[in-house]
Amino acid sequence: MTYIVKDACIRCKYMDCVEVCPVDCFYEGENMLVIHPDECIDCGVCEPECPVEAITPDTEDEPDAKWLKLNTEYSKVWPNITRMKEPPADREEFAQKTNKLADFFSPNPGTGD
Repeated sequence: MTYIVKDACIRCKYMDCVEVCPVDCFYEGENMLVIHPDECIDCGVCEPECPVEAITPDTEDEPDAKWLKLNTEYSKVWPNITRMKEPPADREEFAQKTNKLADFFSPNPGTGD
């Protein structure tokens, strides 16, 4: 099992989780974070830190399989992030939206540390 970042992070990108991660397994995209599943030690300390509940354990069942794939793919190409930054100014507007992947996800990398 590993932890994964899901839909709720898109356009919210709170970064409380990166501050508590003991192995620095978060990677930053333009408008969301992902977890590198091979680096995650399954400690779970990041999960309760996410104010929009975007981090969950991976069950490898649908719909989690698509999120495991997305986290795996983008953690290989996005820069590592280990420090909390300011979340997007419009995060509150997107916090309650669902099914954001098709309409709001950006494959572009963030800036990292």
